[in-house]
Amino acid sequence: MALCSIFCPRIPVRFRPKPISPFLSKPLFPLSYRVYSSLQPTPSTKDELGSVSIGFLGMGIMGSPMAQNLLKAGCDVTVWNRTKSKCDPLVGLGAKYKSSPEEVTATCDLTFAMLADPESAIDVACGKNGAVSGISSGKGYVDVSTVDAASSILISKQIKDTGALFLEAPVSGSKKPAEDGQLIFLTAGDKLLYEKAAPFLDIMGKSRFYLGDVGNGAAMKLVVNMIMGSMMASFAEGILLSQKVGLDPYVLVEVVSQGAINAPMYSLKGPSMIKSVYPTAFPLKHQQKDMRLALGLAESVSQSTPIAAAANELYKVAKSYGLSDEDFSAVIEALKAARSQQS
Repeated sequence: MALCSIFCPRIPVRFRPKPISPFLSKPLFPLSYRVYSSLQPTPSTKDELGSVSIGFLGMGIMGSPMAQNLLKAGCDVTVWNRTKSKCDPLVGLGAKYKSSPEEVTATCDLTFAMLADPESAIDVACGKNGAVSGISSGKGYVDVSTVDAASSILISKQIKDTGALFLEAPVSGSKKPAEDGQLIFLTAGDKLLYEKAAPFLDIMGKSRFYLGDVGNGAAMKLVVNMIMGSMMASFAEGILLSQKVGLDPYVLVEVVSQGAINAPMYSLKGPSMIKSVYPTAFPLKHQQKDMRLALGLAESVSQSTPIAAAANELYKVAKSYGLSDEDFSAVIEALKAARSQQS
């Protein structure tokens, strides 16, 4: 969300970080990243885009609009989802359908995967009739799911053992940015595949970062979502406190939105949170999953994250109240419950 605002497109930056995880093969390595804006013209024509067969695995809240944008741009798209009916709207728009990830990768030059969690991402890639079984040398697999570094590295190894190329590219953004083609891609892996996939990433997103070795994209996404989850939990506390002391929470949202701490999600989600309505853009269960994975990443490098840990507990409580499929802003209900118990 705020990630794109602090970097200038097309300005290269180089730095040398500490290792992000014990799973990485190199303890210290040069890492370069470049930001690209999808507003700049791409060399690919519609005919050239259509000459590359694209597979898309996972027609959920994010995958479906991403695949639709590829179709609208004239791409040749083949889709798959565990629940076939979720593919029907895409087929209606001109997509082809295959009954397994294996069939998709066998027939497509480049396959994208947007799955709900590490377990699903690994199973779809490496399980029975998975993507690995159908992919071959010269093809590419781009995993845009949010997973931990270890899972991404595992999938990468399985894909690359076939002679194919692998790129992790988790996205920053939720349902509306996915629909509008305004996602931010945090990529890492094979640079050649990154360059080949770039025109398609630009259809689905507004900017893309290349972060070097596999695992860095996953780590960056988890850090971003850890910050976002903590911000939302704190915002929820502020709304309830303003109400408790007799302030107008709508005015609070306006004040916050005009100040230095503004983030788009405050003005977007604040009014509905006050009304106790949580239209799902990013499911709470996914936010809690990302908090859990981020805490695991922090533990692997002995980094203290007490604020994120406390926020994670709130999301777990909200899940226990049956709010898993509501928007992550429903975390405010966990605080309401705590307040009522104290009364």
